[in-house]
Amino acid sequence: MTAERCRSTADPAEPLSDAELLIGLVVSPSLSAVLGPEVTTSVRKILVQRYPGVRWQLKMAEDRLVDPPTETLDLLEAARNRVLEENWDLAVVLTEIPLKTGRRPVLTQLSPVHGVGLVSVPALGAVHVRQKVQETTVHVVGQLLGYDAEDLNAQRDLARRAHQLSTDLDERPDDNVVQFTARVLSGNVRLLLGMIRANQPWAFVARLSRAMVVAAATGMLTLVASDLWVLAMDYGPVRLVLLAVMAIGAVGATLILGADLWERPRGRAQREQVILFNLATTATVAIGVVVFYIGLFILSWVGALLLIDEQVLAGVAGHPVNALDYAKISWLTATLATVGGALGAGLEDDDVVRAAAYTRSST
Repeated sequence: MTAERCRSTADPAEPLSDAELLIGLVVSPSLSAVLGPEVTTSVRKILVQRYPGVRWQLKMAEDRLVDPPTETLDLLEAARNRVLEENWDLAVVLTEIPLKTGRRPVLTQLSPVHGVGLVSVPALGAVHVRQKVQETTVHVVGQLLGYDAEDLNAQRDLARRAHQLSTDLDERPDDNVVQFTARVLSGNVRLLLGMIRANQPWAFVARLSRAMVVAAATGMLTLVASDLWVLAMDYGPVRLVLLAVMAIGAVGATLILGADLWERPRGRAQREQVILFNLATTATVAIGVVVFYIGLFILSWVGALLLIDEQVLAGVAGHPVNALDYAKISWLTATLATVGGALGAGLEDDDVVRAAAYTRSST
C-alpha cells in the first residue's frame, strides 16, 4: 500500500472502481536471462485478461533475497521485508532455489498473510519455461487474493479484496491503537476473511506434531483419573466453557508469543498492513486451536466410552450416569489435554510453528 492511495472506511455496498494493485516481481539474477525483460509485461497482460476488475501494475526487481543454502521460510520473510520496504501490495518471487515441504519438493510456496508467493522455476522443467512462469505467477497472485474459480462471485470478491489491499485508511491523528485497529478491521473485512481462508487455518495444528502428541498423551492419562470424573460431573456448563476458553487462549498465546508471530510496524505507512497481518495470524491460530480442541473432544468422547465402565462410573458418582455425564468428562478431558498441547507447542521449533502458521505449498 502507498501513502498516496487513501480512503475512508468503505461502505460494503458501495460500487467499487477498478483498484490499482502493485505487485513486486522479484527475480533471481540467475533467471533474468532465461525469463527475459518482458516478463512483467507478459504477466500483466494475462492478469488483465483473467482478472479484469483490477488495474494491475508490476514492478520487477532483481534480487536473490537470501544466499543458498537456505530455508523456504527465510526466503518468505526476506520477501515480506521487501514488500514493506517498497510499499508493494503483493510480491511473487521467482527463484532458482528448490522449494520443499519436509522432504517433498513443491512448485510453489505461499504465505497469504505475508502477501508473498514463491515459485521454484527449476520445478517447471526445461521446456516452455517462460510461458509456465507467466501462468504460474498469475495463478499464485490469484491464490494470494483468495480467488476461487468455483465461486460464481469470485471475480467480484477478488476485485473487492484488491481494492481493500491497495488503499490505505485515512489518517486520524486522534486515533489510538484500538480505534485504528477497529477501523482497519471494519474497512477490510473481505480482505481479512480472504487471507484467513487462503491460509487454511483448519490444517494449522495438524502440522505441529509435538503439540498433538503431548495433548493426546495428556488426554489419555487424564481420562482414567476418577477424581476428574467427579469434578467434571459437578461442573456446570459455564465453568466448563470458561475453562475451555482459557485453555484455547493459553495454546494460542504460547504459539504466537513463543514463535514471535506478532509483527511490529516499522513506520507509520506500514501500520495497516501490519495490523492486517497480525489479525490474520491471530485468527489463523485461533481457528486452528479450536479445530484442535474439537478433535480432542471427539477423541476424549470415544476414549471415555471405551475406557470408563458405566457401572464403575456410577459407583464413583453415587448416582446413575447418562450421556451428559460422559460428555462433561470428555469436555474437561479435552480442556486439560489442550493445556498439555500448550506445553507441546512450547517444545516446537519456532520455524516449524511459523511455517505452519504462514505457508501453503503445491506440487
